[in-house]
Amino acid sequence: MRAVIQRVSRAAVRVDSKCVGEIGAGLLVLLGVAATDTQPSADYLAEKIAHLRIFPDADNKMNLSVRDTNGAVLVVSQFTLLGDVRSGRRPSYAQAAPPQQANELYEYFLAALRRLNLCVETGVFQAMMQVELVNDGPVTILLDSDRAF
Repeated sequence: MRAVIQRVSRAAVRVDSKCVGEIGAGLLVLLGVAATDTQPSADYLAEKIAHLRIFPDADNKMNLSVRDTNGAVLVVSQFTLLGDVRSGRRPSYAQAAPPQQANELYEYFLAALRRLNLCVETGVFQAMMQVELVNDGPVTILLDSDRAF
């Protein structure tokens, strides 16, 4: 699994001009599921995201997690994170999980975050979405369950 995590002061996702998920301060997580991903991949990312110390403490040092700040998480599925552009100009999505597998792991990931007592909002799997956010910092972190980066 690959994730782009952005610390936000607010974020929302719309489908057909209707808001389907919205948070105030917290994290926006764009999530891509690879064909080789498993439930332990999702557990690893959920645990890592819940405890990332990327929020400022009283001394303005990045020392607090989204859990520490009672922030929320907005998770948006984004298979294009698995796009491979090393060859040619058109991305190859051969590494992306097929839709049924990806949706199952996406839902499992959401449940894993909720088991960590996080408030979770979502987009709509496989829908065309518009994502709005105000990146706070800016702070953007890349994570990969295979620890590729």
